[in-house]
Amino acid sequence: MAGVGNKGRFMGEINVVPLVDVVLVLLIIFMVAAPMMVQGLDVKLPATDSAALKTTDEMLVLTVTQKGEVYLDEFQVGLDDLAEKLKNITARKPGTKVYLKADKDVPYGVVVQVLAEAKKAGVDNLGMVTEPQRVPPPEKKKKS
Repeated sequence: MAGVGNKGRFMGEINVVPLVDVVLVLLIIFMVAAPMMVQGLDVKLPATDSAALKTTDEMLVLTVTQKGEVYLDEFQVGLDDLAEKLKNITARKPGTKVYLKADKDVPYGVVVQVLAEAKKAGVDNLGMVTEPQRVPPPEKKKKS
């Protein structure tokens, strides 16, 4: 008989095993999906020692790859069409923050062209994304 203990008494406990199973499955899903939520493409960013920004607003990532290809989030855009697309996006969502991720090996001239197109489109909030500089841990003092 369901719900009855082995001595004929009703069980006064809640079986939490199915709940723990569901929580663990959700935890695994979020752990796998979280790294995929990074916007833009993967490029080698220059390292700086500036502090990371905390962002809660929706942002637009403008990526310049090592080959000089330009992407708006995950979509490739020609340099000629960049200003028009940025202008359309910022017209629909005023105050949109645009973050520029340029590969550290891309020629400086290409980055300047992308910045000029963003300026031409009227982008006011433009940030540069960099890799935080890794600082070696301090050496431990030896006891003498």
